[in-house]
Amino acid sequence: MRVQLLPFGVFKDVLSPSPLELPDGATVADLRAILSENLRNQPSATLLLPRSAVSVNAEYAAPDQVLFEDDLVGLLPPVSGGAGATASGPIVTCLTRDVIPADVLVAAAKQGSDGAVVVFDGIVRDNTRGRLTLYLDYEAYEEMATRQIAELAREAVERFGVRGVTLVHRLGRLEIGETSVLIVVASAHRGAAFDACRWLIDTLKKTVPIWKKEIFVDGAVWADGEPFPAELVAGAVTEAIAGGLESGS
Repeated sequence: MRVQLLPFGVFKDVLSPSPLELPDGATVADLRAILSENLRNQPSATLLLPRSAVSVNAEYAAPDQVLFEDDLVGLLPPVSGGAGATASGPIVTCLTRDVIPADVLVAAAKQGSDGAVVVFDGIVRDNTRGRLTLYLDYEAYEEMATRQIAELAREAVERFGVRGVTLVHRLGRLEIGETSVLIVVASAHRGAAFDACRWLIDTLKKTVPIWKKEIFVDGAVWADGEPFPAELVAGAVTEAIAGGLESGS
C-alpha cells in the first residue's frame, strides 16, 4: 500500500513530500514507528515526532486509524515549534518520555571544528543508600522546565564559549540502566567543554523543576533535591520570618 507523505515545518528539512510504502492495514501508529526508524539519524526531528500530530486527508487522525491506498498523510510538528523541544543552531534541548537515543545524539553533536565532545550520561542505578531500586519515576513542571533547560543551554554557550549543547531529560517511568539525562557539549577546546558540562548538570539539578520518585523493593520515596540557590528562596524566607513576627506581635 502506498500513501502520500506531506511533511511540514522542521520535518520538511529532513523528509521530502513523497510516496511512502506501508503494509496493508497499517495504522497511524504503524506509520509513526516507521518514520521514527527513518529519522533515527536526525535527532531534532526524532525528539519532535512524539509531540507531533498526524493528519489523514486534511483531518487530524488518531493512532488507531487505518490508512488506505493514496491517503494524504500530513506530519505536523507542534505549532510555532512547540514547547517540547528546541533545536536552534548548535543547541538541542528537550523533555521526553521516550528512550533517549544517546549514541545518535552524541554522534550528531560532533563537527569537524570540534576538538572535544564531553558527555554526561545520567544512568538509573539499581540501588540507593543500600536499598534495592526497582525503577524511577520522573515528573516535571513541564512548561517551566522546558524553557529553563533551553535557557541553560544558551547560557552555557555564551558563558563558556563552547560551540554546541545538547540537553535532554527523560520523564515518566525509567528502568534500571536507562538514561535519565543526557548532556553533550561540543567545543574546540576540552577545558571549556568539561567546565560547561559540569556547570550544566549542577545548575540543572538545583534550578530546573524536575522531581524523582524512587521505587524500591520495600517502598517508595521522593528523592531529596538539591537546595535552591539562595537568590531563589531568600524572598520566601524573608516573608516567612516577617509573617511569624507579625503573628507573634
